[in-house]
Amino acid sequence: MAWILRLLLYIAAPVTALFVARDALNFGFVQMMVTAVLLTGLVAIFAFWPRRRKL
Repeated sequence: MAWILRLLLYIAAPVTALFVARDALNFGFVQMMVTAVLLTGLVAIFAFWPRRRKL
């Protein structure tokens, strides 16, 4: 689980840097919010991915 969160934080850092300066006080908070959105999207993709049902 830790490596998944590290990967999401690694992806979220450049996305957050587009909107907030890296030396801003709230950068970590905004990065965590972007990570939460990415995690929610990842869970939604896995939850709603179409599966074939064998009859």
